[in-house]
Amino acid sequence: MSIRHWPDAERPREKLLSRGGAALSDAELLAIFLGSGRRGQNAVDLGRGLLSDAGGLKPLLDAARVRGIGKVARCRLVAALELGRRYLDAEVKTAQTLADAGSSGRYLKARLYGYPYEVFACLFLDSHHRLIAFEELFRGSIVGADVHPREVVRRCIAQNAAAVILAHNHPSGLAEPSSADRTITLRLRDALSLIDVRVLDHIVIGDGEPISLAQRGWI
Repeated sequence: MSIRHWPDAERPREKLLSRGGAALSDAELLAIFLGSGRRGQNAVDLGRGLLSDAGGLKPLLDAARVRGIGKVARCRLVAALELGRRYLDAEVKTAQTLADAGSSGRYLKARLYGYPYEVFACLFLDSHHRLIAFEELFRGSIVGADVHPREVVRRCIAQNAAAVILAHNHPSGLAEPSSADRTITLRLRDALSLIDVRVLDHIVIGDGEPISLAQRGWI
């Protein structure tokens, strides 16, 4: 059924204006950017199909090309993604500090959530715990990523960081830290202490709220 035949309250654009973006599914948000569907599919159905084929929103938006949509729709999606990234970066860079798990967790979830494989990243901070840079350092598989302390030390020196917040995602969606997560956290804490860089936190990203190892007393 064409979207124009839907009740007003269920149409993506009307729902967005009346209830806000959080009320829309990924497919409904995609439908707004796509503008229209194709023969036999409305824009929401097309969005669902694209998400299913790509394995989720993040791999869809990260793909160099998206089958089933034209160049104009692809440009809209890429532009929206870049605007979102720049908004996040501007918000974090103007924050007075990233030392609390709430502000860092929100930022890290926006950057790491949705990957179909594990990604280990760092927030490099200055002596006042303000953001210097965000970097994805290691990528792995659906079950884990190999983290090399020597490389983390090297990047801290290169960024002239005084502190770091470690982070990684769990593609399964279950954010509960594993024993391996706790072990690598302590290894990195000890390695970085040798160059006077403090590990403030290690945040694990999953489906729910980000989990802070510092809040658990594990750092």
